[in-house]
Amino acid sequence: MKSKLFFKTENRTIEAEAGTTILDAALDADIDINYDCGGNGACSTCHVVVEQGLETLNGKTEDELDLLEEAEGVTESSRLACQCQIGGDLVLVIPPEA
Repeated sequence: MKSKLFFKTENRTIEAEAGTTILDAALDADIDINYDCGGNGACSTCHVVVEQGLETLNGKTEDELDLLEEAEGVTESSRLACQCQIGGDLVLVIPPEA
């Protein structure tokens, strides 16, 4: 089943299959998003803020929580795009680089 992801910072809506990561969906759609570690969950550069649909994503791991401590502008709904498996429609913001 496909979900809709609206990237507010890009003013674009894309579709992605459930289970795909936000990072993979964004890259497939040519959305400008950083991912210094290649999407391996080893940095915090793919930080996104989930404005709607947070409950449809898989839960945060301890490793993700640790990495988010290094990111700029983290909120309660911050996630690493490489660690989030899509489970429903989302509204996302890609924070500006620090």
